[in-house]
Amino acid sequence: MIIENEKFKLEVIEAGGEIQSFYDKEKKAEIMWQGNPDYWTGKNPTLFPMVGNTWTKDYEWHGKKYAMKNHGLIRYAALQCIEHNDHSITMELKANEETKAQYPFDFTYQIQYILKENRLDIVYNITNHSSEPMPFIFGLHPGFNVPVFADETMEDYQIVWPCRENAVQVIKTENEMIEKEVDLKQWTVNHKDIYEAGTLIYRNLKSPYVDLVGKHQIIRVSIAGYKYLALWSAANNAPFLCIEPWYGHGDFEANDLSFDKRLDTINLSPEKTFTTSYYIEILDR
Repeated sequence: MIIENEKFKLEVIEAGGEIQSFYDKEKKAEIMWQGNPDYWTGKNPTLFPMVGNTWTKDYEWHGKKYAMKNHGLIRYAALQCIEHNDHSITMELKANEETKAQYPFDFTYQIQYILKENRLDIVYNITNHSSEPMPFIFGLHPGFNVPVFADETMEDYQIVWPCRENAVQVIKTENEMIEKEVDLKQWTVNHKDIYEAGTLIYRNLKSPYVDLVGKHQIIRVSIAGYKYLALWSAANNAPFLCIEPWYGHGDFEANDLSFDKRLDTINLSPEKTFTTSYYIEILDR
């Protein structure tokens, strides 16, 4: 499925309902990571009903054991296009036998992509059709080519917060979660910092967006309404950066909490819809 305007072309695929390509037609440049298996086969998955996983990689619900792969169901599912017009695409997944074997709830999950000029809005609607509250954690995992252009290196890029941030960095060690206060305004993108932390994870951010600033353009990613921001790249100096707004995260330490009582879990009432969104905006320098 493709939508485009004078400046950009967006292609969305059924696998995960993901962006296959977000292409800058004027600069002849691909913005999104293309899933090179030498580094990371993912592109821009959405994370539902887990961000990460439980400590034991499984969980119990009403006396029965269930398990999901890392980051939940959507990234491994085929979504169907239910609407496609000149400026938007809507993808959908309804709960089925395969999803219920891993996550025993009835739901409808929709992703809508809306392209207007130099901005792509992505809207998520998750509806609980079960007879009981539906517990989940939600997050995003978009990967961006870094560098985008041939005359750049990764270290030419910076993450810039529009507000000076007195935030908390969340660090997952082998056995526990550690938090420390950090001061953030800008960060030169590099693998060393990411590899030392595993993933750079921050909470208590005030900024409504972050900018990924290169030599030729700025990739602006909104984070308003999300409790956490994660920055990640793969091993072997992979040429991409994931900018990940999350509502919560999986277990970073052992616990005996029930599936619906985990940190930051959303418990969506029957026949209610959870709606959230973010945007990717491309700005010239």
